Amino acid sequence: MRQLRRLRPYFRYLYEVRTHLFAAAFFGLIYSAATGAGIPAMMNFVFPVVFDPVPVSWVRLTSNDILRIAAYIPMIFLLRGVAGYFNACHIQIAGTRILEAIRLDYFKKLQVLPLSFVQGRQTGDLISRGLADTNQLQFVLTQIANDGVKQPGTLLFAISYLGYMATKVNGIGLMLVCLAMIPLVVFPIRYFGRKVGKRAAELQNQLGLVTAVFSENLSAAREVRAFGLEEHEVRRFSHLTHALVIFQVKVAKYAQAISPAIEVIAAAGVAATLLFAYRAHISKDDFLAVVTALFLAYEPIKKLGALNTEMKRAGASLDRLEVVLHEPVAITDPAQPVTLARSRGDLIFENVSFAYKAGEPVLRDVSVSLPAGTVCALVGPSGAGKSTFANLVPRFYETSAGRVLLDGHDVRAFRLADLRRNIAVVSQDPVLFNDTIYANLVLGRAGATHVEVEQAAREAFAHDFIVNLEGGLGYDTIVGERGGRLSGGQKQRIALARAFLRDAPILILDEATSALDGDSEAAIQAALKKLVVGKTVLIIAHRFSTIRDATTIIVFEAGEIVATGSHAHLYTANPLYRSLYDRQQGGS
Repeated sequence: MRQLRRLRPYFRYLYEVRTHLFAAAFFGLIYSAATGAGIPAMMNFVFPVVFDPVPVSWVRLTSNDILRIAAYIPMIFLLRGVAGYFNACHIQIAGTRILEAIRLDYFKKLQVLPLSFVQGRQTGDLISRGLADTNQLQFVLTQIANDGVKQPGTLLFAISYLGYMATKVNGIGLMLVCLAMIPLVVFPIRYFGRKVGKRAAELQNQLGLVTAVFSENLSAAREVRAFGLEEHEVRRFSHLTHALVIFQVKVAKYAQAISPAIEVIAAAGVAATLLFAYRAHISKDDFLAVVTALFLAYEPIKKLGALNTEMKRAGASLDRLEVVLHEPVAITDPAQPVTLARSRGDLIFENVSFAYKAGEPVLRDVSVSLPAGTVCALVGPSGAGKSTFANLVPRFYETSAGRVLLDGHDVRAFRLADLRRNIAVVSQDPVLFNDTIYANLVLGRAGATHVEVEQAAREAFAHDFIVNLEGGLGYDTIVGERGGRLSGGQKQRIALARAFLRDAPILILDEATSALDGDSEAAIQAALKKLVVGKTVLIIAHRFSTIRDATTIIVFEAGEIVATGSHAHLYTANPLYRSLYDRQQGGS
């Protein structure tokens, strides 16, 4: 019952496929009647007539009578088979749609959770939760909907037939003997169910680790080969999969113990029935019918015991799924948003602090004003807070204290879609989706015309290489997973073309020219001069050659702004900036 209460919030998925579930329940009841009562009745009414040792009985039966009696056997199994078939079909359809709905809800939730949540977990583990754990939950929900009707129905019909035979043969005594053993099956179900619940949680966690390592290895294929890590990766994966096998064996060991335990108890019940039948002088034919009904009464109990085991495993999957499904959505639209069409680009940071969960502050009481049209370079050691500072503008993260103002309004006052439509981001390692170049470009602005897309590509110096790609497909070329079929410089230029196409008033450049060769970088720098006109630009600078056109430079150290000004001013007045600049110039 506790497991059912745990699953209750997810029964809404069953409601969405109620038509198929009602149909499955209808055919399930027919199946139950044909199994629980039809088969024992066949044993009692058909076989004794056909195999009656008294030859005179054949005289009383005509050929048509024998034909009708014999036809009872295929009729029962035909009814049972057809009902079982349609029951399985409707359950399969319902289960597939339930799985789709659960995975879609899980995926939707991931889209709205803050970056800090997603980046704080292994990608492979999140994938495992969305595939393996949702599959386990779907399986249990459909089994509850199906076996919750079919198995109790079979048990009820079988017990009803036992009751009928008890009144016919030797009263209530036979009924009590037959049913005396049934309550005993609860004990192995509960014992082994608890064991499975504990082991299933370990199994699902280990499966998440295996998937995470698998995903990590594929994403780092170049590094694995470059550093000769093939054998190291095989050993690491082998160690994890070996541990996974151990957990799988433990779950199987306890799950498979339920069925034989119930069968032993059922056999004891049959033996007790045999002793009672011998002492009560019950005929062989009546005894066979009773034993068949008794066996069919234990069968659904065995399946319900297996369902209880699966519910324990579903509980372990729910623990992992609810880490995502119950995670609060910290970054949301306001109840009464301020309208934002096209921003002017005025940015103000007022006493802004930020820290990840249970971590040291990344930004400490940062205040700065960036008027519209400012080209601002963010400089400082690694981990100083540059990227976090820029990521607070599109609300990839939420400030822990203070506020970020855009055009005089707190960025939290705008709808997320409106705010982010006014911002273009070009990262150091741009991500392209496994689609055509054209599809990746129009992500910059939905509804852009082909002429506008091509113009943006020309401005980013991408058009020429696109039309000359091997295969002759041009803009219809598939880029591969994460743009793997393109060079680093080509990917970067496509990402820049997206920014040109978006034409947003705020531009965030995370070392956007780092992957380009010298000639391409010079051309892109010239194009960027045109792109940044009239825009507020934040350049997260790793190389000082990229900040030559900045109107102001902000120097970060340990999450604080320690200096602001032009290159000439900072080189003279700020030792940190001077040391960073000289170190890089000396190494170039």
